[in-house]
Amino acid sequence: MNHHSFLYYDSFETPLGVMTVLANDEGVCRIDYGHHEERLSSYQSWKRKHFLKGELVYDPEHKYVKQTMLEIMEYFEGNRSEFHVPLNCYGTDFQRQVWRALLHYAPYGETRSYKDIAASMHSPKAIRAVGGAINQNPFSIVVPCHRVIGSNGKLVGYAGGLDKKQKLLEFENEHHTVTQQL
Repeated sequence: MNHHSFLYYDSFETPLGVMTVLANDEGVCRIDYGHHEERLSSYQSWKRKHFLKGELVYDPEHKYVKQTMLEIMEYFEGNRSEFHVPLNCYGTDFQRQVWRALLHYAPYGETRSYKDIAASMHSPKAIRAVGGAINQNPFSIVVPCHRVIGSNGKLVGYAGGLDKKQKLLEFENEHHTVTQQL
């Protein structure tokens, strides 16, 4: 990425509250719960951490911002179970591996444990490291960390809060069941 390029954003209303999309010309960089005004200081910290100097620019018409908002709204309408927006990941190699594993091994309407994700990466003993990487997932909903539960079947950790995680899982379970019946 050009470390001086612009970072475009917009906030939008979803059934679980306001979300903000942050993207550049290479893809989506972050999808977070909360309005961009609430997220501004965390975005500035994130930019510093990744040595990004680009300005934050409000642009609801930016192609990846707009595509992400559309795909997330289609998801909440029950019309989308996979996302196709390009992701521009900032994180360690291991974090990116974990996020890719979530995309492949945590399908819509199903849950996986941290242990399952670690095993899918051929690192069955890396459960804590996998949990740490999932905790840093910058792509709420699109990279489905909400589908990861404790090995005891209990809901644990989610950036949006356990109430949102529960609602997402219930929503997907309901729509997944309907889709399977068709």
